[in-house]
Amino acid sequence: MSDRIEIRGLPVAARVGVPDLERSIPQRLEIDITLTGDFRDLSDDLSRTTDYAAVADWVRRKCAEHEFRLIESLADRLAGGLLGEFPTVAMVGLKIRKSILPGTRHVAVSVERLRSRE
Repeated sequence: MSDRIEIRGLPVAARVGVPDLERSIPQRLEIDITLTGDFRDLSDDLSRTTDYAAVADWVRRKCAEHEFRLIESLADRLAGGLLGEFPTVAMVGLKIRKSILPGTRHVAVSVERLRSRE
């Protein structure tokens, strides 16, 4: 399947980090999201696809609501949550960038999750 919605460079505020001090205030993360689905026969009807503004709002809200020690855990929670929240999404790709490591632009974690066929 090659139909995708891509959100690139979504800024979010999140409390994430191993030391308590690092989690004491929200820090800026940047997230890329790829949502794979099927765009055939949508009849130009938003309700038959994934509303990317709703996705961005949902991701921002989840990042603000929860605290994580690892960006890996945050990425996993977001990817699984997107599959649960948006039924037209068949697969989620997510990359989180965090500017924390001295001498580097950022560190990044990438995950992909496929909707299970239960």
